[in-house]
Amino acid sequence: MIKRISLALGVAVVGFASLVASRPSAYRTERVRTFAAPAEIPFALVNDLHRWRLWSPWDALEPGMKRHFDGPIAGPEAVYTWAGNAQAGKGRVTVLESRPHEFIRVRFERLAPRPSTSTLDFSFQPTTGGVLLHWSQEGQLSWLDKVRFLFTDMEARRGEELDQGLKALVAVSETEANNRRERDALIKARSEEKAQQAPPAPSP
Repeated sequence: MIKRISLALGVAVVGFASLVASRPSAYRTERVRTFAAPAEIPFALVNDLHRWRLWSPWDALEPGMKRHFDGPIAGPEAVYTWAGNAQAGKGRVTVLESRPHEFIRVRFERLAPRPSTSTLDFSFQPTTGGVLLHWSQEGQLSWLDKVRFLFTDMEARRGEELDQGLKALVAVSETEANNRRERDALIKARSEEKAQQAPPAPSP
């Protein structure tokens, strides 16, 4: 009886291990959003790591967490590290590649509570009246990650994080775009008003 139970458990363990091993070793999640703002605005919000707190879904986990910046202000080799509560954990963001208003690649490292490394790509495509942003996250899965995938829809969870970040990025970008339009309209109105109030040029 004991041998049969042991054999059954052994078969179950081998079967489960085989199932886990058969799962994909890599993942990729992508979300797309249209912005009613010129590409330069969301590009700058992503390219400058100091501004991630305005839209990043991970920064939103603990707005008051400790932040540290190294390297240039923005663009390649800019580094941002954080340390927060149990939910926010610890991590590091490094800009790997940056083409103005077109593309940004970032290495995203979670150092705690569960270490992982992924790549974030941001592609900006100008459209009529705005920009289309493709944001993808991809990386490798550990054996434990594969186990979690069997019981949890991790793609949906990652997608929810990207959706949350894009929603915030849209709000910040479109607010800035509106502020710029209002400022330009005000400057134009004042210039026209001064032109109307200026005394006529003397007749020759």
